[in-house]
Amino acid sequence: MKNLLLSAAAAALVAVAAAPAAHAQAVRFGLKAGGNLSNLSGDLTNQDQYKNRFGFHGGAMLNVGLVADDFLAIQVEGLYSQKGFKYSDQQVTLLGNTYRTTGSMRYDYLDVPVLLRLKTGGLFFEAGPQYSYLLNLNNSRTQYVNGNITSGTSYSSSNLDQIKRSELGYAAGLGFQADNGLLLGLRYNGAFTDFARNGYSNDEFRNARHSTFQAYVGVLLGGK
Repeated sequence: MKNLLLSAAAAALVAVAAAPAAHAQAVRFGLKAGGNLSNLSGDLTNQDQYKNRFGFHGGAMLNVGLVADDFLAIQVEGLYSQKGFKYSDQQVTLLGNTYRTTGSMRYDYLDVPVLLRLKTGGLFFEAGPQYSYLLNLNNSRTQYVNGNITSGTSYSSSNLDQIKRSELGYAAGLGFQADNGLLLGLRYNGAFTDFARNGYSNDEFRNARHSTFQAYVGVLLGGK
């Protein structure tokens, strides 16, 4: 699967490089920004303790039309994207003690999706592989036992030896593009690879993958 994704991405990049020579008028640069609703997916031991977290994403995009009227195009993006989760903040009683965990975990990524984009009228659909590189993490977590704080953690770190910095995944979505290039879109990002190495946080995140829904606004300069 990884080799297939890399081959698809390489083919798309070749198309991007070749297309301008024949369709220079179809090459457009754009900007976009929006919100993320993220959480963890995968075979987790206690899925209920992780809740959705709101974050931000934004960056630039290059759209290259492959056929007349931009019915088919390749779009490559470079995006800063905040992913992660919130702890459930639910009380659990075990052996006469009440436990509660609050806080959130934020992972800052550079996402590079390479998308095949199909546009008909103002409506567009897009899908393709995505490479993500972890830049930083921010952890804020407090644990309580019987209402008393037993431990607290708050830090930002770029020392990510126990986390896989590179992630292979996919993106798919739809949206609407106006004649002047303004656009609105919805997208889902998923991952094929687990992000934690063995032993990270006592294996709390073993088999965990990022799962992110995005809503965004943007503009393609020179759009029609």
